[in-house]
Amino acid sequence: MKILVTGVAGFIGSHTAERLQEMGHHVVGVDNFNEYYDVVLKQLNAKAVREKGASILTLDLRDSNLIEKLPLDIDYIFHFAAQPGISASSTFEDYFTNNFIATKNLIDYALQCRDLKLFVNIGTSSIYGLEATFSEDVAPKPASHYGVTKLAAEQLVLQKSRELQMSACSLRLYSVIGPRERPEKMYTKLIACGFNNEAFPLYEGSKTHLRSFTYVGDIVDGVVSVIGKEHVVNGEVINLGTEAEHTTQEGIEAVETILGKSIAIEVIPKRAGDQLRTKANIDKARSLLNYDPQTTLLESVRHQVNWYKENFL
Repeated sequence: MKILVTGVAGFIGSHTAERLQEMGHHVVGVDNFNEYYDVVLKQLNAKAVREKGASILTLDLRDSNLIEKLPLDIDYIFHFAAQPGISASSTFEDYFTNNFIATKNLIDYALQCRDLKLFVNIGTSSIYGLEATFSEDVAPKPASHYGVTKLAAEQLVLQKSRELQMSACSLRLYSVIGPRERPEKMYTKLIACGFNNEAFPLYEGSKTHLRSFTYVGDIVDGVVSVIGKEHVVNGEVINLGTEAEHTTQEGIEAVETILGKSIAIEVIPKRAGDQLRTKANIDKARSLLNYDPQTTLLESVRHQVNWYKENFL
């Protein structure tokens, strides 16, 4: 199969592209290599993907002429590209153009692909709102520009399924961790602080926040499992994550356990829109995809620490 992966130089997109190549597919990757975080890190991810045999195009999905720049003989699209997370440095326009407009342009391109079997939108638990513990049929209540624009993008994709113009689904991912996690995210920052003897900036009140910290390999298992199941997943929203919950404090302790040292904490003001609790309800994923994440928090952190050692020490 020939598969397009957007956001291919990012955290989860790069892992997915590698897995697809290992499965015998040919990946065409797309990334704009923006400066939201150090482009050198994205280049490292892209290098690993290319070494698996994938081809990568530098392209911004906000450009409206994608049909002229991308191949039309694509079988599957996995759409990871987005303006990520909750960040004070990101404007509403950043979220709107990267998450909504870019998705609209990609859909317009997808409709011209002759043999497209499935458009897989990569959503987020942030769509649910401050608490994300629900099944997929609960009305979303996003509490951030990120969540709002990701919900809007998801609906653009599913609209085309409802109109019978293409087969599509959306996978809502929960608190993904592991090797290549972005540098501003919790575990990479914790590990860096531990090795560099620096204080970890902890948002006020977040020590008791609950998360479904899910290993990236388990997420990729779920993502690639939709291949060949387009007749089952078409039109569906599906949660992917672990049912195991851990507090932020437990996450800190897991890193300290693997590093064998304590990490100093610096409490900083809380941020608006931060989720209080996420717990993945994966009944639908189990039923439709036979999804069964198994990696523990400690195992996930150990993998991430080893990756950090290999690349940054």
